[in-house]
Formats: sequence, structure tokens, C-alpha cells
Amino acid sequence: MNVPASLLHLCDTLRGAGFDSWLVGGCVRDSLMGREPHDWDVATNAKPEQTAALFPETVPIGGHCGTVAVKLGGESYEVTPYRSDGAYTDGRHPDSVRFVETLDEDLARRDFTMNAIAYDPIAGSWCDPHGGRDDIAKEKIVAVGVPSERFNEDGLRLLRAVRFMATLGFRYGAATGAAMVECRENLRRIALERVHDEWRKTMAAPKPSVAFSTMIGLGLLEQVAPEFLPMLGCDQNRYHAFDVWGHTMRVLDATPRNDIPLRFAGLFHDIAKPATKGVHPTTGDATFYNHEEVGAEMTDGILQRLKFSNEDREHIVHHVRHHLIPYETGWSAAAIRRWVRRVGLANVPTLCSLGRADIVGKGGGPLADRGVVLDELEQRIATMQISQPIATSTGSLAISGKDVMAALGIDPGPRVGEELRRLLELVTETPELNTREGLLGALK
Repeated sequence: MNVPASLLHLCDTLRGAGFDSWLVGGCVRDSLMGREPHDWDVATNAKPEQTAALFPETVPIGGHCGTVAVKLGGESYEVTPYRSDGAYTDGRHPDSVRFVETLDEDLARRDFTMNAIAYDPIAGSWCDPHGGRDDIAKEKIVAVGVPSERFNEDGLRLLRAVRFMATLGFRYGAATGAAMVECRENLRRIALERVHDEWRKTMAAPKPSVAFSTMIGLGLLEQVAPEFLPMLGCDQNRYHAFDVWGHTMRVLDATPRNDIPLRFAGLFHDIAKPATKGVHPTTGDATFYNHEEVGAEMTDGILQRLKFSNEDREHIVHHVRHHLIPYETGWSAAAIRRWVRRVGLANVPTLCSLGRADIVGKGGGPLADRGVVLDELEQRIATMQISQPIATSTGSLAISGKDVMAALGIDPGPRVGEELRRLLELVTETPELNTREGLLGALK
């Protein structure tokens, strides 16, 4: 393992004081897989106060778990005493935590064998009582000990398992998978903030669809968001090769990996199709009129329930509402400016990105070339911005409400806003008028 020098110093200091120092958890797993660890965690038989006494800069952060953050060499490392968890009466948190003396006791409480491996960087030795290294080599997710006991202790481990499937490319072992189905209702006992956090981590996977398809297959998704279930088996029309769920999974994977909110928009964009499905009176083809508006309202409710921030919720809902981009090559410049006003200039790149993912999710067919049309739309907007920036709100006008009142000799009131909106419509048609002289002349 490529262990930072400051972390080696930390472990050596603990050893020098007569304590154990083992690297544990994700950093060991990731190193074994050839990945760069994001965090380094140390397990020791030292009590929190004993750890704090050995280093000049420490912060207690673990509460009853006893974790101490040790700052060395510009980095922060978490050092936690060996511990054993008591019963999980609420299925979320241990009723009690007891510090123990041996590493084996500590590793026995962990979720999966791949996370229950310890490495001593000073001695260069391993502790792997549950066969985690073999399971990593086999790319298997195996619960430590009795799988149902692990999932009954904390239902969030169900979502962690499917997240690891997506992020690591692993598959669950047979006993672990059976226990996930058996214990799926434990998800209803989980704080929804924790569900939200797991979903966000899942969205960073190369193909988040692996996790979400597994969730729906094992009956996990219906525990926290049953609104998705009708999408499965909901056939579409001649523009689609897949049902709504299959289409959505392909759209999700086609959205940019570095844009988590946009990936959520991809997940939710067609959530209202089953509720709005109809039949065209002439062609007999399936229709989904107004599914973007209904979907935006459904998405807003689910995101509130899952404790998304207001900023993320509004951004995702906006993209669901406007994911259908009606642009055609024959649009006038004024029509483009009106569309930009409606969706917001800053949202144009992400909406077009979602639109391209939507095309991928259709699986070919009559609309396969729509990506070229979206490229054209973005290019036309970029060209327009160079010659005359698009006025997207009354705040983009070259005059203010005070100028309107002075020019018309009126007092503050509703008419000021009405005149500004009229001017905004005017410059949408004729952007060259968006100068002080041009707008004052139009007012007069």
C-alpha cells in the first residue's frame, strides 16, 4: 500500500506508545483494488484520550464511537478505538457502543468482508478473518457473518451494497442477496437523509443504472420511492425501443458523470409517463401529454421527502419540467430568445446535455438524429450572444424601473413592472433596441 508519510508517522507514534495501529475500511479495500483511497482510517486499542495525548492537533469527532481526527502534514486522519456495537433496536443505530481490546472483535461488526480487512503499515502484515481479500479478487459483495443480522442492524447497508455494485462492478453473493430481499423493509426505518446521501454517492458510478435496476429488482426502491414502480413494463411508442424504466436507465447512464444533479434529472425526467399515458385517436400510438409538467410536480414531492437541498431540488425539477426541447431548424431568432428566457440561459448547456442523453435512451429510431439539431441550437445561441446578449429578464434591460417612472411621470406601482415586461417582449423581437436610448424612445 502506498501510505502517506504523515500517516506512517501517526501509526509509528501509536506503536511507539504501546498501542496497535491498523489501517481499516475503504482505504484498504481501494488500495487492494489499485484505486487511490479518498480517506484513511486507523483502528487502535488506544482510548480516545490516549490518542489525543500523543499528537499536538486533534479534534474529537466520533461522539460515542470515540473517533479522533488527528491533523498531520496538512492532512486529517480518523483514529477510532476498537469497538463492538450493541443491539440495533431501531434498525439504524446501535443502542450502545463498547470499546474492546482486539481487532477481530472490531472487524466482526463491519458490513461486508471487503470492508473488514486491516493492514499494519509498520509491520507490513494483514488481518483478514472473514476472507475479504478473496472476495475482492472474486468481485463479490459478501456480508460479514450472518447477512440478515448485518442488514437488520442497519438497513442502509442494503443501499450500500447496491452502491458498491455500481461503483466497484461487484456482484452480491447468493446468501447476501437472499438476505437483502428478506430484510428489504428495513429501509423504511432509515432516516431519508441517509437514503439521499447514498443515492448521491451512487450517482458518481460509471453506470448508476446498475444500482437502481438492482434496487427495483430486489424490492428496495419501492420502500423509499414507490412512484418509480409503474415505469417498469410501461411500453412506449414508435420513438422508443424500451419501456419507460429501460429508457430511463439508459438516459441515467448517458448523463455526465460529473454532474450529479443532472443525473437525478435523468432519473426523474419521465417519472410521470405511466400516469399520463394515453392513446392517440388516429394512430393508436401511446401518448404522454403533459408528462413533463406532471413529472416536475411528482419530482418536487419526492425530492422534498428525500431531504434534497432547496437549490438541488429546484434545479432538478426545472430540468424535468423543460427536458423536452421543442427546437426545430426553422425557428426564428426571436423564438430562440423566448425559449432561452423560459428555461434560463445558464440552463441551456445542461438541458441540451439531458436532451442528448434522452436521445441515447430511445435506442435509435426516428429521432436518432436529434443530437445534431441540439448542436445547432447551442451554436445559434452562442452566435447570438456574441452579437447581442439575450435579455432573459427585466433585469437584463438597459433601463431600470426608476427610468420608467421618470420617463412616464408615474409613481411606483404595478404599471412599472408592466412597462418593463412590455419592453422585454420588445427586445426579444428586436434585440438592437436594448439600449438606454432605444428603450426610452420606445416608452415615449
